[in-house]
Amino acid sequence: MTRILGDSPVRLVLKLVVVSFLVGIIMDAFGWSALAVWIEVRDVVLDVWHMGFSALGRFADHILLGAAVVVPAFIILRLLSVRR
Repeated sequence: MTRILGDSPVRLVLKLVVVSFLVGIIMDAFGWSALAVWIEVRDVVLDVWHMGFSALGRFADHILLGAAVVVPAFIILRLLSVRR
């Protein structure tokens, strides 16, 4: 059981209770509720669903834009490190 959970079950439950308590305090300080968080997550998923494939196209555009800078910089750095 310890191999699967990464720790003994009692210690794992204790850690989860402590972290849950701390997260609860922080959420209460910001005035968030668990229901509001779940509704926001659902809304984000629905917005992405409604955007459809246009979101994937914009994602690919950002990758290509970044690659235009990263790939040449990577090649230059690799060429400079070969000389050493």
